[in-house]
Amino acid sequence: MVRYFQGLRQLGPAVGLYFLCVGLVGFVLDGGVFAVLLNLYLIRLGYGPEMIGLINSAGTLTFALASLPAGALGSRFGSRAMLLIGIAMMLVGCLLLPLADALAIDARLPWLITFNIGIYLGLALFFVNTAPFIIGAIAPGDRSKVFSIQTALMSLAAFAGSLFGGFLPPLFASMLASDLSQPAPYRYALILAGIAMLPSLLAIRAVRTPDEPGDIAVAPGGAPLNAAGAIFGLLLIMALVRLLQVAGLAATSTFFNVYLDQALMLPTAQIGAIIAAGRLLAVPAALATSTLTNRFGTRSVVIWVTVGTALSMLPIALVPHWSAAGISFIGVVGLSWIRYAASIVYFLELVPPSRRALVSGVTEMAAGICFTLVTFGGGFGIASFGYNILFLAGAAITGLSALAFWLAFRKREPLPG
Repeated sequence: MVRYFQGLRQLGPAVGLYFLCVGLVGFVLDGGVFAVLLNLYLIRLGYGPEMIGLINSAGTLTFALASLPAGALGSRFGSRAMLLIGIAMMLVGCLLLPLADALAIDARLPWLITFNIGIYLGLALFFVNTAPFIIGAIAPGDRSKVFSIQTALMSLAAFAGSLFGGFLPPLFASMLASDLSQPAPYRYALILAGIAMLPSLLAIRAVRTPDEPGDIAVAPGGAPLNAAGAIFGLLLIMALVRLLQVAGLAATSTFFNVYLDQALMLPTAQIGAIIAAGRLLAVPAALATSTLTNRFGTRSVVIWVTVGTALSMLPIALVPHWSAAGISFIGVVGLSWIRYAASIVYFLELVPPSRRALVSGVTEMAAGICFTLVTFGGGFGIASFGYNILFLAGAAITGLSALAFWLAFRKREPLPG
């Protein structure tokens, strides 16, 4: 792993600053402090699974609806500009959302939904434009390596954020002479995490990447991929596969901490430690992506790690114990990072450079739709049928996506360059 990260110096300062930015986003939002504490904060405000699902789904729906326009805006105004706007929106949302408990009770839900929407709008602008932004700064032979390092770095940052987030509320509770049944310790922990987003804004401001030409590419059958019919069909297939792929991850990542807190009655610090362990153990898995794709091929890696993700969800669905939940979380997160790194490179290399922001927008939109359906429907499903049904459904849909990916892409090859 040390040798792997030493290779960062060969990729140039632009890639290093970019990694700093995505690492901070992982530390704060994408699996880090907010992933551990936000739902626990909502519980302390008196919300159950239904309202937690509603608040989260408002954000994920925003992400889904904004992803396609985010790709179009990135193509029109440049991915760097969209990254800056997205980070600024995330920063503002992270600082203001945790102030909800200082408001009147009737004002809390609109406040939470509004600023969660703002955070996810920023996330859409950010994640849709990261791959098109950095791919122009790296050689084709380094792309798999860069994206595997990126996913490993975000997992490592999420590990640090999860661990840090788990111990922050007890620290603030001690300082405030409060207890962990109150929202105040969680409020200050979330605000402190939001402040950590500021360096990511400065890092992207300092980065410049070359623009890529908008070449016309030809599909394996001979039709130009820039033709409306050909590109629309390909994008539709990508969107469907991506929507199915992330079902298991959506169910696990959204309701894992709620399950541990409400069903298994674990303390906050232990919840943070379990989530942190899952993020840490996912790092070597993500780093293995380029080695695996070089040896077995990107298509095969995507298919088999997707099957593995589905199987990894069975312990949490069938065994009501924190150790089984931890095993599932580690497997789902680690394998999902491999699948993400492999599939994003595969999808982007199926289209010409001028279409990459559009592809990124479509795939992230599909992921957002899936997260919305799972978070909104999952909250009510848990209330009616229990957590195990939700986790089993996520496993089944993720497993189905492996078949869909094989059927859709078994005859497609990446474009040259």
